[in-house]
Amino acid sequence: MADQLSPDEKFNLITRNLQEVLGEEKVKQVLQERALRVYWGTATTGKPHVAYFVPMSKIADFLKAGCEVTVLFADLHAYLDNMKAPWELLELRVKYYEQVIKAMLESISVPLDKLKFVKGTDFQLSREYTLDVYRLSSMVTEHDAKKAGAEVVKQVEHPLLSGLLYPGLQALDEEYLKVDAQFGGVDQRKIFTLAEKYLPSLGYAKRAHLMNPMVPGLTGAKMSSSEEESKIDLLDSKEDVKKKLKKAFCEPGNIQNNGVLSFVKYVLFPLRGVFSIKRDAKWGGDKVYSVFEEVEKDFVAEMIHPGDLKASVEDALNELLDPIRKKFESPELRKLTSNAYPDPSKTSQYGGGGEDDELAPSRLDIRVGKILKLLHHWIITHPDAESLYLEKIDVGEPEPRTVVSGLVAYISQEDLQDRLVLVLCNLKPQKMRGIESQAMLLCASIEGEPRKVEPLDPPEGSLPGDRVFVEGYESGKPDDRLNPKKKVWEKLQVDLKISDECVAQWKDKQLMTKLGQITCKTLKGGNIS
Repeated sequence: MADQLSPDEKFNLITRNLQEVLGEEKVKQVLQERALRVYWGTATTGKPHVAYFVPMSKIADFLKAGCEVTVLFADLHAYLDNMKAPWELLELRVKYYEQVIKAMLESISVPLDKLKFVKGTDFQLSREYTLDVYRLSSMVTEHDAKKAGAEVVKQVEHPLLSGLLYPGLQALDEEYLKVDAQFGGVDQRKIFTLAEKYLPSLGYAKRAHLMNPMVPGLTGAKMSSSEEESKIDLLDSKEDVKKKLKKAFCEPGNIQNNGVLSFVKYVLFPLRGVFSIKRDAKWGGDKVYSVFEEVEKDFVAEMIHPGDLKASVEDALNELLDPIRKKFESPELRKLTSNAYPDPSKTSQYGGGGEDDELAPSRLDIRVGKILKLLHHWIITHPDAESLYLEKIDVGEPEPRTVVSGLVAYISQEDLQDRLVLVLCNLKPQKMRGIESQAMLLCASIEGEPRKVEPLDPPEGSLPGDRVFVEGYESGKPDDRLNPKKKVWEKLQVDLKISDECVAQWKDKQLMTKLGQITCKTLKGGNIS
C-alpha cells in the first residue's frame, strides 16, 4: 500500500487524529526522500490497558505509510520513575509488555515483521550512552528537568534525583535509536521540547515529534494503570468489561471527557473505518456510521442513547480483546503475568489481612470438603491433620464441621450425598435455625424462577482438606477469621463468577487446587455464593 501513496498522502496518514506535530516540515522533507523512521516508547510499569489501542492504531497508520517503526520497552525509565517497577521485576515486566503489546498488534492485524522491538537497558547502560547522560546533566537545569517531567514522572513531595534524569534519557533515546521522529501522548510535550532544545547542544539533530491526544478514562479523567476504576485491563473478562463500561462516565449529549466516545474515535474508526450502533427496532434499529462526526452529531442530539453506545463499544472491544485473552490462557503466560505482577499480600509483613491487601482473595480459607451426612443441615469434614481448622482439633481424628445452608432446597439429594464440595472455613460461626454453622458451602447459582443451584466440583483426585486458591495468589496467608465488620467476604464475593467454560473464577483468574481448576456442570455465567 505504501508504494502507491504520494508523500502528501503518507503525511496525512501519519498525522491523522494527532493533536499536535512539532517539526512538520522535517517530516515532509524526509517523506520526499525515504521512509520516515519513528519510535514509540512505553515504560514497563503497570499493566497495559485498552487505552493502549490508541497508540497501536497509530502504529498501524505508520506502517501503512511505509514508516520504519521501533517499539521501545523502556525498562530503565520504569525504574527511574519513583521505582514504579522494582529492579528485581524489570526483566519480567519487559517480557510481559512484549507479549501483551505483540498480542494487541496481532489482534488489529499489524504485521510484527515490519516492527523492531528494543529493550532500553540493551543500549542505555553502554559507555557512550552513560557519558552522554553526564554531558546532558551538565547542561540541563534542575528547573527544566523538573518541568519536562511534570506530566509524566510521578510527582511526590520529596522527588528523587532519578525522576529528574528521566526526561534527559528519553531525549537521548532519539539519537541512539537513530530515528527521525518520536511518537507519544501530548502529556509528553514538555519532554519533547526539552529534547528539541538540548540535543543540538550535544551535536545531535533535532527530531520531529508526533503527539496523540490523551484519551479520557472511564471516570472522565486520564486512563491510568494505577487507577483500577478508570481503566479496562487487556485481560479483563467479558463480565468485567460489561461492569466497567456500565459504570463509565457517558452523560447523554455530553461529548466532553467521554472515554467511551473517544474510544470510538481514536481506535474503532481508524481500525475499521465504520462503527455500528446496535439497538432495538423501536428505538430506530441498528445503524452503521462511516464517519465519526456523524456518531458525535447524533450523540449530541441524543439520537444515540449512552446505553446503546456502551453496548456497541462493548461488542467491538471484546472482539479486540478475545485473541489477547486466548493467548494468555497458556500456562507459561499465566505464570509470567503472576510473576511480573505478584500479589501484594505475598510480600506483606503480616502475611495477609493488612490494609494494603484488603481485597486479596488469599485471605479466604476455602477448602475441599466431603459431605458425610445429609440431614436438615450438612455435616462436612476435613480429615487433614495439618489443616488446623479449629484450635482444639484432634489431629488424629478430626471432628467434622457443621454447615447449615439454605441452598438445600435447590439441589437434589443425589447430587450431594457422599460428594466433594467447596467450603469457606474462616467466617465467624453463626447460628442458623438454632444450629451453629461453622463454615459456608459454596455453590454456583443463577437467579430466576426457579433459582438454579449447583455444587462446585473440585478436580478429580481431590481430598477433604485440600486448599483452594485463586491463580496467582497461591502463597497468600488466609485470615484466621474474617472480621465481619470489614466485609472482606462480601467485597471479594462480588467478583466470584462462573466463566462461559463453566470454570470458577475471581475476576479473570481461575479458582484451583494443586490438582487443577474448580468447575461446575452447567451454570455458565453464574455467581458463586
